[in-house]
Amino acid sequence: MSVDSSARDGHPFETSEPASAAGRKDRGRADLRRTGERYLSEPAEGITTRHAFSFAGHYDPKNTSFGALLACNEETLAPGAGYDAHRHTDTEIVTWVVDGALAHRDDAGHASVVRPGMVQVQSAGAGITHTERNLGGATEPVTFLQMWLQPDRFGVEPGFGIRSVPAADGLTLLASGHPSDDALRLRRTDAALWLVRAGAWAALPELPAAPYRYVHVVAGSVGYRTVPGPQGGGRSASAGDAIRITGDAFADPTAGESGVELLLWEMHSPLQFG
Repeated sequence: MSVDSSARDGHPFETSEPASAAGRKDRGRADLRRTGERYLSEPAEGITTRHAFSFAGHYDPKNTSFGALLACNEETLAPGAGYDAHRHTDTEIVTWVVDGALAHRDDAGHASVVRPGMVQVQSAGAGITHTERNLGGATEPVTFLQMWLQPDRFGVEPGFGIRSVPAADGLTLLASGHPSDDALRLRRTDAALWLVRAGAWAALPELPAAPYRYVHVVAGSVGYRTVPGPQGGGRSASAGDAIRITGDAFADPTAGESGVELLLWEMHSPLQFG
């Protein structure tokens, strides 16, 4: 089931129909992408990356984005490895660590260590230069997800935020385009990132409804029906898999035998151009 989140804290999300649904009835689609289907790259020594979309030297014109999401990279940095100073502009960069610890430093004076159970948002705005490395002295790799979202305000002052998340089952708002006491701020007013956790065989909590939803399974597994009702086929997604959802697809999600942790992007409009 899904809950309508078109208004939160008195601020309505402006919804936009997916292009595929324009002018016709469409029950939506739950497009399952297995982790092994991601493009694998090794951009530097000790770095392994699996890309959900076209990225850097890999270009697939049929797979450049989903909703307002530009990138969802699974990164693994060996001890001593990392990304040297590099620059971003006009991108919301969201980081969720799965294992290990990631050291971040930028030219705006922010220095952080992101660990499991923490979320970090870097709003590149008019421009930010940063480094990302496995924490100094670490003996194990760090594995993390880094997601890039298109903002709806461009050329503005960069921003930064980091927070810890309670270790509890349920639905937790991590970052949002609307002000919230508990969530980090995204510079896209109609998007939000949620953490969803459920124990073994438990039904997931009611999820936000949106024209575009992107699920990434961080740990465990989730079973679901492709669409509501008897027409919906049964599917299962495991750690590293992703589901691109439009309309009312992704029905009756239920955690697998070891429970599930997943990240859910709620997006009410696609990329903006011009």
